[in-house]
Amino acid sequence: MSKSNNIETTLIHGGISIDERTGAVNIPIYQTSTYKQDGLGKMRGYEYSRTGNPTREALEALIAELENGYAGFAFASGMAALTAVLSLLKSGDRVLISSNVYGGTFRLLDKIFNHFNITYTIADTTDLSAYEKAIAPDVKAVVIESPANPLMTITDIKGISEISHKHGVLVIVDNTFMTPYLQRPIDLGADIVVHSATKYLGGHSDVVAGLAVVNNKELAQKIAFIQNSTGGVLQPFDSFLLIRGIKTLGVRLDRHVENAEKSVEFLVSNPAVKKVYYPGLKSSQGYEINKSQAKNGGVMISFELKENYNIEVFFESLNLVTLAESLGGVESLVCHPSSMTHASIPADIRKKVGITDGLIRLSVGIEKIDDILSDLKQAIEKSEVK
Repeated sequence: MSKSNNIETTLIHGGISIDERTGAVNIPIYQTSTYKQDGLGKMRGYEYSRTGNPTREALEALIAELENGYAGFAFASGMAALTAVLSLLKSGDRVLISSNVYGGTFRLLDKIFNHFNITYTIADTTDLSAYEKAIAPDVKAVVIESPANPLMTITDIKGISEISHKHGVLVIVDNTFMTPYLQRPIDLGADIVVHSATKYLGGHSDVVAGLAVVNNKELAQKIAFIQNSTGGVLQPFDSFLLIRGIKTLGVRLDRHVENAEKSVEFLVSNPAVKKVYYPGLKSSQGYEINKSQAKNGGVMISFELKENYNIEVFFESLNLVTLAESLGGVESLVCHPSSMTHASIPADIRKKVGITDGLIRLSVGIEKIDDILSDLKQAIEKSEVK
């Protein structure tokens, strides 16, 4: 556990950062499936790696400390983490979800949990009054993203938490876009935080992982039971990679955000751009709320080009910025939400919440900003329909 109150230091020294047996400054990869027992019922703290592994345990302790939570849990993907968390619910329960969330979250509820009579309702979590009106007796949890994917809408996490707890509703926050370096939902009242650690926490597009952090002992016991029973755990080597990635999260995000803010300036001033979605813009929805609960506007940007620009040509013309699923790597990535990350959401719902076919989502990397902007500029110019 870190002895500092500064998150920059905790990223490096938090959790279980040194191997007590050898003194190794990096936790070893305990690549084992099982553990020798000294006799019947005489274990040395571990029995089977699905149940517990020292490398994974170090990661889980680290993310719990970073999020100011009670306990952390590592899973094979972000969706595995969310699946485990939603497994707290029972048949007949209903979940409220933000009006724009990651397509995989929607698909999980719409196509999987509905088989178990766990239903969902899309709610406008940006409007606290409307949100409270949406809480019916069968609502037992709310899943929010702030900023939300892909329109970067902001939800007042503290306000939602206060209202939810009045009605006995569990507050689950996907903190993938911000990470604990920029935002700590548990400090704002959330019960559970989940991450697609594949993104900024890993940071190098080389590991798929999910994390969950809970704020109390009772939830920790329940999630630990679910994690062990369903078995979607993160492997030792991936746990090691994630710990290594987290150590540089602070310096990476500082550069990411710097580049993102300059990219927003470029897009806002570009006559070809119709609209820019970024929480750090003073004109954006929820700017003041985001400013009160997050360190800055983060890295993710969405934007739309004007009607006389062909987005297919735009994507094809990019040289440095890569067209790909995912986000949060050191390289700049761009995607088309309606056909990629949010394709699982029906077209009528996408249209209703504002995820248009012209929407472009940009994950700004840490390359030299001049190179990023130059690539965006030439691709926009080539995509103009003359």
